[in-house]
This record gives sequence, C-alpha cells and structure tokens, in this order.
Amino acid sequence: MSTPNRLHLSVLDQSPIRQGGSARQALQETIELARLADRLGYTRYWVSEHHNTGTLAGSAPEVLLARLGAETTRIRLGSGGVMLPHYSALKVAENFRLLEALYPGRIDLGIGRAPGTDRITAHALNPHNAFRDEDFAEQLMDLRAFLRDDVVPDTIHAKVKAAPFVDTVPELWLLSSSGQSGLFAAHVGAAFSFAHFINPNNGPAMVKLYKERFKPSPELAVPQANVAIFVLCADTEAKANELADALALQMLKLETGDRTPIGPLETVRRYQQHLEPDLLARLDYHRTRMVSGTPEQVRAQLEELAADYGVDEVTAVTITHDFQDRLRSYELLAEVFELNPVTQMLAQAV
Repeated sequence: MSTPNRLHLSVLDQSPIRQGGSARQALQETIELARLADRLGYTRYWVSEHHNTGTLAGSAPEVLLARLGAETTRIRLGSGGVMLPHYSALKVAENFRLLEALYPGRIDLGIGRAPGTDRITAHALNPHNAFRDEDFAEQLMDLRAFLRDDVVPDTIHAKVKAAPFVDTVPELWLLSSSGQSGLFAAHVGAAFSFAHFINPNNGPAMVKLYKERFKPSPELAVPQANVAIFVLCADTEAKANELADALALQMLKLETGDRTPIGPLETVRRYQQHLEPDLLARLDYHRTRMVSGTPEQVRAQLEELAADYGVDEVTAVTITHDFQDRLRSYELLAEVFELNPVTQMLAQAV
C-alpha cells in the first residue's frame, strides 16, 4: 500500500546499554543498526551525547560518526546533538568539517544547549559554562562563521579559519525540547528538530513559531524541521504494548533517580505491581512521549504527528532490552512506509 505525502524517516540512536549488557556491546549495536538503516532507506542516522551515565554509551558523537561513515554508503550521519556549551565553537567546527571532508554531502551538525548530564559533570566539562542564553547565542554565531569561512573585521574571524578547508558544509541543525533553540535556529537560518520524546507538550506551536521567524541563509532558503519521538513497532499489538510499557517504566525509573539500565520484558509487570497510584499515572504521561503498535497503527500515528507538527520528517528513537526487538521495529517501519534507498540517494543528489 502506498503512502500519500510520503514521510521521510530518520533514526536517533542513543546507544542504550541494557541490563546485563555493556557499553562496548551497545556501541557495536549502534554500528549494526546504522548499517541496517543505511540499507533500508532511512534519511538520517543521528547519535547522541550523554555523560556520566551507565545507561547510554554515546559520549562523543564526532568519534562515533567517523566509524559510522566507514560502515555506511548513503545515509546522512549527524549528531543529535553536540552540546555546544561544553566546547569551543572552533573545535566543533573543525570536528565536523573533518567529517564532511571524509563523507562529503552526508554530515549533519546537530547542536544542543542542554547539559546532556548533571550540572556537576557539565561543570567538569567546561568550568566556565554559566548556562546563559547570551553565551550560547554568541557561540552559535561563532560556529556559523567558522563553518562559512566568514571574514568579520576586528574579530577572531578575520584571522582564524576552521580546517580542513573543503568545498561543502555540514548541514546545521538546532535541537530543542523547549522551543528556545528554535528561535536561535530561525535567526541563523538553520534547520530545527523538536524532541517530542523528551517533551510532548507544545511542540507543534514551537515549530510553527520557528517557521514564522525563519530568516533565509546561504545554506537554507526555507525553514526545515523534523520531530523526534520514541517509536516501538512490533508484529503484534500485544508485543508493541509490552515494549512501550517497558520503555515507559524506564523513563519513570530515571525520573525517580533509578539509574539502572532497561530490563527484560518479564520484569516490567512485576515492577509495576509495586507502584503507587501517582507513579502509575506518570507511566501514562510517559506513554505520550511515544507511539507504539503494529506497523499500520504506527504509520497512522506518525502521519498524524507529522501533520500536527507540519513536518515531512520524523526521527524514530527506539530503546528496548532485546536488540532484536530494536532491529525489528526499524525493519517494520521501513516496510510499512515503503522506504527505498535508491529513492533516498536520488533525493540527496538533487
């Protein structure tokens, strides 16, 4: 069955470490999943940045992307995202220019401003980070200038350029779960991704505001946006509900200070039986951060979500205890949306 107004589907991989697993295993699974997404016809494959955690293995997107580029052939690769306040704008520009030199026309530089960790760890990463909007805005303008080779008299950009010097530029995205970065994206003429999987409230309004405020740039003539959401697709509705319950429970555990990795499905019901009513209500809230079901059910939900956001691209975030369940979810999505790697290659070439 064909899909009208076909959605582009992408992947955000947080390299989750499951109960009984290891960080090394999680990173090997990221490599395997990237290969699969490349073969299936997904548009982008983004990896995240998190620190001081035993549940997510991806702490350095630029390092992981260098490996993923060598393992794939056509899918766009990017950060979802680099937490800019931790770093020098010049160093970030050079990291991603180097990736662009290695894999021209395939690199996305997704930028975030949240810590991606606790404040103590954020301070250790950058003791001078005061988490001020004006500091982030200044860093963002510096980053854009380094990426563009702008020459700005009487500034550092008159003397310092980001190497290596190549003839293509990484695609700049700003990521947000609140909407503030959408305004920054609009101001600099960058693309915008809203993290519905983090905050399921007010996202469509934030994307709409981004589009209204958007100022065209040399890299992007019209606004470009997508939405990221937890997706759990399975062959049966019962299995999909089990996966969704397990992920909702994992979100609740993190919210209540339990930092243990996601556990197997058989532990979920037993854990839920001991929850107080207010915590059971929080499970319902966490289910609003995701879509789940059979392929046809998930397709309908994602098409509705995309229509609400006014976007033509959805980024799927899938976390399960069993890696085969993750692979199967992305396979089923590709099938029901009739993704086609050849079509994707032609679209990227235009």
